[in-house]
Amino acid sequence: MAKIATTPSAASPVAASSTGSVIGESSTARGRRARIALRALQVVLALFFGIASALPKLIGHSSAAESFDEMGWGAAGMYTIGALELAGAVALLIPVLQSASAMALSALMLGAFVVQLTVFDGQYAATPLILIVPLALIAWVRRAHNTELLRLLHRRS
Repeated sequence: MAKIATTPSAASPVAASSTGSVIGESSTARGRRARIALRALQVVLALFFGIASALPKLIGHSSAAESFDEMGWGAAGMYTIGALELAGAVALLIPVLQSASAMALSALMLGAFVVQLTVFDGQYAATPLILIVPLALIAWVRRAHNTELLRLLHRRS
């Protein structure tokens, strides 16, 4: 049976196994590697959404403009989606906003999937679905930040 113990180097509680060895994801090498990998994933996704996805829309690149004209959304839709993607990319890097940003970007990707299916005959429909997978992982793992965000918002109102 596991019991709660405190490591001398940290004030956070970790579980101790019946053999006496300390088990705690935050104190293990595996836990550190997982945190580093998740943070790297967030940076890669932030770069993708900020540079590869939002930037062409925000500068009015011809490929983005043609797609939004074909959808009938025009420049206003293109700039709006680009701004949402850029805001989501930046928020992925801010600890208190990470989970909310991942959820918002997932919703945006769900919309992109529907648009790909209905307007563009599913040509690139897999791309938004593929992006939802790591975003869902980030939203789940960083979900504790949602409570902190709500507390901050409640304090301001």
